[in-house]
Amino acid sequence: MPKACKRLAEVDFPIAEVSRHAAREKSIRHGHPSTLHLWWARRPLASCRAMLLGLLLPDPADPHCPAEFKARAREALTRLYAGAQKPGDEDLRRWLLKFIADFANWDLAADPNYLEVARALVRAAHPEEPPLVVDPFAGGGSIPLEALRVGCEAFASDLNPVACLILKVMLEDIPRHGPRLAEELRQVGAEIKKQAEQELADLYPKDPDGATPIAYLWARTVRCEAPNCGAEIPLVRSFWLCKKANRKRALRWTRGSDRSVGSDGSDGSWEIFEPRNEREVPAGTVSRARATCLACGAVLPPERVRAQLAAQRGGADVVFDEHGRRVGGARLLAVVTLRPGEPGRHYRLPSDRDYEAVRRAQQRLAQLLAEWEHGGKQGLCPVPDEPIHAVDTRNFWVCKYGPQTFGDLFTARQNVALVTLAGRVSLLKGGNEEALALSIGRMADFLVSIARWKADAECPVQALARQALPMVWDFAEANPWTDATGSLVSQTERMAGAIESVCITLASVAQVQLADATKHPLPDETAHVWFTDPPYYDAVPYADLSDFFLVWLKRALPDHPLLRDPFDPENPLTPKAREAVQNERSQTDDGRPKDRAFYEEAMARAFAEGRRILREDGVGSVVFAHKTTEGWEALLSGMIRGGWTITGSWPIATEMASRLRARESAALATSVHLVCRPRPEDAPVGDWADVLRELPKRVGEWMERLQAEGIRGADLVFACIGPALEIFSRYSRVETAEGREVTLAEYLEKVWEVVGRTALENVLGTAEAKARNGVAGALEEDARLTALFLWTLQSTNDAAGTQPAEAVDPSDPSDPSDPSDSSSPTDDEAEDAPAPRRTGGYTLVFDVVRRFAQPLGIDLPKWEGRIIETQKGVVRLLPVVERARQLFGDHGAAAAAEWMERHPGRTLQLDLFVESGQEGAVPRRSRAGGKRRPGEPHGLELDQGRQVTTLDRVHAAMLLQKAGQTHALRALLEAERERGPDFLRLANALSALYPRDSEEKRLVDAMLLAVPR
Repeated sequence: MPKACKRLAEVDFPIAEVSRHAAREKSIRHGHPSTLHLWWARRPLASCRAMLLGLLLPDPADPHCPAEFKARAREALTRLYAGAQKPGDEDLRRWLLKFIADFANWDLAADPNYLEVARALVRAAHPEEPPLVVDPFAGGGSIPLEALRVGCEAFASDLNPVACLILKVMLEDIPRHGPRLAEELRQVGAEIKKQAEQELADLYPKDPDGATPIAYLWARTVRCEAPNCGAEIPLVRSFWLCKKANRKRALRWTRGSDRSVGSDGSDGSWEIFEPRNEREVPAGTVSRARATCLACGAVLPPERVRAQLAAQRGGADVVFDEHGRRVGGARLLAVVTLRPGEPGRHYRLPSDRDYEAVRRAQQRLAQLLAEWEHGGKQGLCPVPDEPIHAVDTRNFWVCKYGPQTFGDLFTARQNVALVTLAGRVSLLKGGNEEALALSIGRMADFLVSIARWKADAECPVQALARQALPMVWDFAEANPWTDATGSLVSQTERMAGAIESVCITLASVAQVQLADATKHPLPDETAHVWFTDPPYYDAVPYADLSDFFLVWLKRALPDHPLLRDPFDPENPLTPKAREAVQNERSQTDDGRPKDRAFYEEAMARAFAEGRRILREDGVGSVVFAHKTTEGWEALLSGMIRGGWTITGSWPIATEMASRLRARESAALATSVHLVCRPRPEDAPVGDWADVLRELPKRVGEWMERLQAEGIRGADLVFACIGPALEIFSRYSRVETAEGREVTLAEYLEKVWEVVGRTALENVLGTAEAKARNGVAGALEEDARLTALFLWTLQSTNDAAGTQPAEAVDPSDPSDPSDPSDSSSPTDDEAEDAPAPRRTGGYTLVFDVVRRFAQPLGIDLPKWEGRIIETQKGVVRLLPVVERARQLFGDHGAAAAAEWMERHPGRTLQLDLFVESGQEGAVPRRSRAGGKRRPGEPHGLELDQGRQVTTLDRVHAAMLLQKAGQTHALRALLEAERERGPDFLRLANALSALYPRDSEEKRLVDAMLLAVPR
């Protein structure tokens, strides 16, 4: 392809259609390649497939596009679309974009007709040889997998051993063995299950009535430290067992006379019942790590809960005395069973037989360790004794409660089961051992003491569903020998379905290598496409998290060449010193902290390597979706320093609407796909004045395009950075008239200013205000701040779909189906955080708010406590109801009620006023007598020195509407109509900005209906 010819992705892209398919794909689990094994922040296949085609195919309307390509492309497309025969180049471009949009649909990803057309188009664009697609941060393998699907060659590398094993199975073993691998996985998995089940039958006994336990529900315990108590406190976040619409079961404890709470292991004080409503189910015993004693009601503080559990190494196992009686540790709450010939799950209380099986497991584990020690400790310890690497405990809350090694995260019975399975896999030699090893990794994710029980689905939840090792008070222990969730059969079946899905679509085998992206193993100018999804700054601690799987994979595949640290043979865990992440608590090989400068340098080296291995006519693409401006600026700095220029930018929605939360941990709905080319060595020097003149037009046009595609809020903000960088990155450097070089940080400040001003013009009509008043908008700072805040919060998946800020709710864990969900702590982990004082309003990361406010002249401290509240780097926009006190005085509501009771039938008047003489003061109308009567409402009462703003008056009107004060509201609206248009202009803007189902929108819309016509 001629170098001068633009690629399709540099010209146009079907954003809306691809976004719809990509977001939908997150809900597809069965048969999807992502179910092969967990990997965090995996990109949807739909977006990768569509972007790859856009990068590979030339623009037919480009004058340098080969005629041969256009002829062959029309021929291929007519197999699906009869209208593609039209001769026009613009028509051909539209049909190519339609095909890209249609082929992004998961339902068509394996369709033979679409597969053949995709491959024919790629062959037409690259007739000499299949193009090579290189991904140096391959992770879960979405990009190289899609490269193989459309007929390319693929080179996938990663620094992480777990990622490399996933890549090898997906991109080498599956294409090489085909459907046979899925069948072997089922057969060998069934044989291993049968052998292990027989060997460990006494650890998972069936019930005397023939029922089979499929899960054991446990609770860690602590002792009450109140005087004269000492009762055992089971740490239970929820007593619900089954919470389905047509069937409900729960657990409750009835106070006994001995106040022991069953400390002797008896069942007498517990019962399983069928609640008729939520109120009948008792509240959990633990909240924000504060444990409430069932016997005396005393509360054990978090530090004592932590200390007691730390003394038990996490408290996941039962403590027995020398006679085999339970005396402490984890307590079995209930057993979930399947009865022969009866549908559904059943629940029973624990028995002595259950505890006897656990004690036998502890004895078996002790025997395994003794044999290893007597054998001279040859090889790995059977139970993972590798330390949990938690330099930064933000994602490793479990470490605060005592576990020191990965083996401590598992109960004795879980360790014995996993050791047995790993040992069986390690004996295999037939080409299927790597896939079976991944099934052990999947098993560990469920068969661990930090796996929850999901009452509404009646199944265990994988432990690492989020990007964290959480602390879980009550946990579910799955029986690995059944067919239920968490069992070996269920895990191998899911993997087999993924294998069958992959193998029918791949045309060739990829090359997988464990490698550092900053020192790529490929020679110069070998790649046609360099396409990658790099680490997101400080978002995901990939190496630390994947250690959880590595320790078991190493025991299933001892001495495997991929499962090692190639830079440090003594390191038993994943490589961390070279991992390109920002984490100042971690260090590099030379002791340097991994700060922002380290991340920028690592990204610059990786991008420089990408530029080196890319062919002269090649193209690159980088996916990024970090939620902070620091992450974006660090990445962009690395790109520019690495020698790239951005030529396109396409935001693709990759998250389901149900996953978006307007809280400090909320992720963006879109991933921005930056298209880039190597910057020429002779790139010119740019003039700062020319760049600034071009910037507003470029941003304005792009915002208009994206809004038409349904892109909203923060997604729109970050998506505008790409086009803005197209201007800046095309130059070797940008200089002012005085010859001073303009830094990227300085330019990005201007970008934020332009985006903010453009947004305000759209939502507040400030363009009209500037023309009328000669100033940058007539509305005050608080109105502009509120408008920008709400505009930024808008959701791409729903133009008004923002969610209120939430209090942390321990009974509503994150959806386990989405492992890319953010890692905000739930109630179980957040014991050190202060309880939220408020649960309303909307939140944004402080950095985003600051970036908008500063260039627009908004003084954030001035509005602190008045319309915003900042805590721990998160800004909360106060809901209107929280402003009632500052607007109407300390006793406003009470005084109004008292006045109305003493003056029935009279109208409550609202007087807007400030101290006389202040600029912008609203004159107060005099009453008969000249003074306010005792108990009469003050109207707007603001601190001395603060003038009443248009936003204050709108909020006051909304509060009058809420209070049902129609006469006062009508008087206020009449006064505002006489004052000017600003009140209605702001009120209408807020109506468009407030979330669709919010209380604020209901109030402002109802208030607007009362405006005199």
